[in-house]
Amino acid sequence: MALSDTERRLLDFERSWWLATGAKADQIRRRLGVSPTAYYAALRRLTERWDALEYDPLLVRRLRRRDDERRRTRYEVTAPPLRRRPR
Repeated sequence: MALSDTERRLLDFERSWWLATGAKADQIRRRLGVSPTAYYAALRRLTERWDALEYDPLLVRRLRRRDDERRRTRYEVTAPPLRRRPR
């Protein structure tokens, strides 16, 4: 399944949003016409698709690594240090 024009626009925007001035959320609304929540949900779905990986491998791999790291830090359980009982 090939990427739609809208999906390509999302990936292109994510690759270059930082070049423009202003807040990213404002740019998302103005340039793409969607809410930031909808944008991030669509972007997350796109990173799971092979055709998105073929379209922009560097961006998709970076987004996958970022999502994996966020997931890892969110669900990683850190055990408290073991304390020895006094004898």
